[in-house]
Amino acid sequence: MKLLSCIALPLAALAACAPYAPSHLSAGASMADVTRELGSPTGRYALPDGGTRLEFARGPYGRHTYMVDLDAQGRVLQWQQVLTEANFNQVRAGESGEELLRQLGRPSERRSGDWQGGQVWSYRYETLMGLCQWFQVSVNDQQTVTSSAYGIDPRCDVNDKDRSRE
Repeated sequence: MKLLSCIALPLAALAACAPYAPSHLSAGASMADVTRELGSPTGRYALPDGGTRLEFARGPYGRHTYMVDLDAQGRVLQWQQVLTEANFNQVRAGESGEELLRQLGRPSERRSGDWQGGQVWSYRYETLMGLCQWFQVSVNDQQTVTSSAYGIDPRCDVNDKDRSRE
């Protein structure tokens, strides 16, 4: 009986969790269908056509973020996993922080830009080759993107002695 409860509790906990990806959502599904399948969104952004983009940040250290686009009537138009190099390569200096959030969602980490001011927004993501990368965006005090670059995620950098003790 003890063994059965040890197995049943974790299985029940997993069943109560929202699915990781919106794999069962199709065009035309309602916002209620979306939240029933994925849980509460981690962000909401207005789309230019009157629709809404719902953010569902997932994964260890935020390596996946799914965006579900809804039309003005609250019906699903499409969904996609946005933490990809194709999407990162579309980020341009001069765009607003609000637009960046609408494109990529909340960053995995925000920290001070130190002597430059502003902040550095870091997005962890999964690469095809399994490399431990992140994409970083400098956002100035006026909430405008000034630059962006790829780098090694410090949590994976064995040469970073300060992080290796975490």
